[in-house]
Amino acid sequence: MALAELGRFNRQEAFIVQGRLEDDDIPSFVFDAGASIADGSYLLIPVRVMVDDENLAAARAILDAAGALKP
Repeated sequence: MALAELGRFNRQEAFIVQGRLEDDDIPSFVFDAGASIADGSYLLIPVRVMVDDENLAAARAILDAAGALKP
C-alpha cells in the first residue's frame, strides 16, 4: 500500500472529505490537521487527504461528482 495525495483542503473540508470517502468504504487519512491548529493558522495551511494509490481514481470520481475537487 502506497499513499497518494487526493487533494488539499482547509481543515474542516478535509474531515468532510474523509467522511464521504469512508461512506463508500475508501479508507483515507488526514495529514497536517494538527500542525495547522498548533500554529494558530488553521485556515491558511492546507490539509492533505491521502488514500491508497489503488483507490485514488475511485476517490477522485466521488469528489468530482460532488464538485469537491477544484482544477
